[in-house]
Amino acid sequence: MTTTLATQTFRSGGVTCQATHVPARTDALTTAAGRPIVVLAHGLAGTVDSGLLPFAEGFADAGIDAFAFDYRGFGASAGTPRQRVRIEDQVADLHAAVDAARALPGIDPDRVALWGVSLAGGHVIRAAAERDDIAAVVAVVPMVDGRAAAVQAARVHRPTELLRATGRGIRGRIAGRLGLGEVTMPVVAAPGRLGALTLPGAEEDYLAIAGPTWRNEVHADVGLELGGRKPLQLAGEVKAPMLVQIADFDRSAPPQAAANAAFAAKAQVRHYPCDHFDVFAPKKWHGAALTHASTFLQRTLAG
Repeated sequence: MTTTLATQTFRSGGVTCQATHVPARTDALTTAAGRPIVVLAHGLAGTVDSGLLPFAEGFADAGIDAFAFDYRGFGASAGTPRQRVRIEDQVADLHAAVDAARALPGIDPDRVALWGVSLAGGHVIRAAAERDDIAAVVAVVPMVDGRAAAVQAARVHRPTELLRATGRGIRGRIAGRLGLGEVTMPVVAAPGRLGALTLPGAEEDYLAIAGPTWRNEVHADVGLELGGRKPLQLAGEVKAPMLVQIADFDRSAPPQAAANAAFAAKAQVRHYPCDHFDVFAPKKWHGAALTHASTFLQRTLAG
């Protein structure tokens, strides 16, 4: 069975968001009710064309439709301001994407799964805790505890780097409230430079997966926005089966916090001896991460 990628749109918060739908390439999981579908959500400032499509196409090969979307203000989706991370908006976009995916022709609305990477690894936990129509959850190298991430950042960054980024974030938050324009900074930059992610290798890793709609820019208050979030506290409320995929040497999303979330959710766990970006194609551990997620979803969504 051959398929092509299809562009879909849906509304969230009065904004038109864009998604890419990859229909299943085998009918192995198709029942009289339709096909299962997995909704894919990206991490910090991510877009569909920056690393999600290899996962989406892998799930399609496993017999599961995939629905990958851009948050409002990012990538191909509409919305202003651009490049500004707002947790409440992104979780609302995820809920809207699930509703859109459930309504697609040929989809079984009772077999909808969530897949989220990095920042969205926490989003999918929260969304699943807030819904009763999710059949499975996959949280990949998830960022589930803002405070733990801040503590880890303090260990691996120079104090001057953190002070400079925090200062710019405060300036950006004040400027936004006063209507003085947007204050931004790079998503990734070389160590010692201003950016949201400046660990050695982070810039090269993110640029390696960046697609044409991705921009190396994010609103400067992103650190303030993420610091207080803790979807870890909701993990125990997730009723759907969950798989948590942990990079044991993750310098961006604390692996111990991910393990705590998995324990609270009674989730299946897979460990990988790698760093945060090493689960993306074409890195060494992408194949294992995709295979484990596909197998989990096939078993859970078998119908």
